[in-house]
Amino acid sequence: MIFNFSNTILFFTALFTALMAGLFYSWSCSVTLGLSKLTDREYISAMQYLNREIQNPVFFISFFGAAILLPICSYMQYNQLLTAKFYLILSATIIYLAGVMAVTILGNIPLNQTLDKFNLTNATLAEIAKQRIAFEVKWNNLNMIRTVASIFSLILILIACICKTNK
Repeated sequence: MIFNFSNTILFFTALFTALMAGLFYSWSCSVTLGLSKLTDREYISAMQYLNREIQNPVFFISFFGAAILLPICSYMQYNQLLTAKFYLILSATIIYLAGVMAVTILGNIPLNQTLDKFNLTNATLAEIAKQRIAFEVKWNNLNMIRTVASIFSLILILIACICKTNK
């Protein structure tokens, strides 16, 4: 692989996509399992803290970096002779934007915002249990969609990285 501008952008696209796939994967196979063992009050408290803390520059660079660079890579590969590399990157872009960005914006974030507004201090045990039921399964299912989508996107980008470019 020659490191020209196009391949450098592709490299960083793969890196950011891999970081996001790793984050969602590790969350799915470890964090949610650990959180599921907590009492309702502990679970709500932990998720409130986690959802606040993930909003940081390191996360945003990877999360939005992949979302910005994937379409740029697609555009850079588009020409009169549409190659397999173009279709791989375009597919990765569509999967990431739909399965990660849209799911996060339309699903996980609204759930996080509702949970953040929940006053844990003044809530009864029944209210806390109800809040957990309304949140946990939906959030975990949406996160699994993000996990699968980001992994598929990564696989397609990695295949695109090793595709020979037609000159």
